[in-house]
Amino acid sequence: MSAARAAGAPLWRSALWLALLVAVFAVLVGLGTWQVQRLHWKEGLLASIDQRIHSAPLPLADIERRFAETHDVDYTPVAVAGSFVHEDERHFFATWKGDSGYYVYTPLRLADGRYLFVNRGFVPFDRKDPATRQQGQVEGQVELTGLARNPLPGKPSSLVPDNDPAKNIFYWKDLAAMTATSGLPAGAVVLPFFVDAGPAPNPGGLPVGGVTMVDLPNDHLQYAVTWYGLAGCLVAVAGLWFWRRRHPAADGRP
Repeated sequence: MSAARAAGAPLWRSALWLALLVAVFAVLVGLGTWQVQRLHWKEGLLASIDQRIHSAPLPLADIERRFAETHDVDYTPVAVAGSFVHEDERHFFATWKGDSGYYVYTPLRLADGRYLFVNRGFVPFDRKDPATRQQGQVEGQVELTGLARNPLPGKPSSLVPDNDPAKNIFYWKDLAAMTATSGLPAGAVVLPFFVDAGPAPNPGGLPVGGVTMVDLPNDHLQYAVTWYGLAGCLVAVAGLWFWRRRHPAADGRP
């Protein structure tokens, strides 16, 4: 019985190791396949964004209609007109070309009395106070083109700081909070998306328009190769290990 037990123990351990290796291999291949799927999704998204950005600007009414139907107008060029309500601008913490500062989100009062929050662009940290950039606070009717941007359904990550409306500093685009703290009239109708103003220069140079970033990272192919490579290495190491166990004399062991 002792000899049978001694022979059975290695067999049992080998079967356990084989099951573990198969499970790890399946996980690695699954992760690689998921990254391939993400790669195709990201390539489609980038192609869609590129097509949208290079299309002709649409009237605001068309953007509203599209948002009502699909809830997706991201990066769609749009032409809008109205008058800025500068005293109600909101400030979104941002970094632009290595400088810290803010994107200035200003309500644009439309001809029908509704409002649209427009990201007019970037101002340096020390120019947050509108009094330091009065020349750029354009009065009266303006016309601009820009890119429509979807609202966020909620805080994008727990790593993102909480907004500080009391100090007029936002770390994520909470349209409801921006509206509630802006000082717009009670019952004001605010369109459910944003517009990033294009690069047209502003008087005095501030805010700097055209700050929309569309350079989305696409590292999924690299990740897929990594996971598949690890799976291949696992197969090679496991195969060598099992081969040496079956041919112990080949590596000099008794």
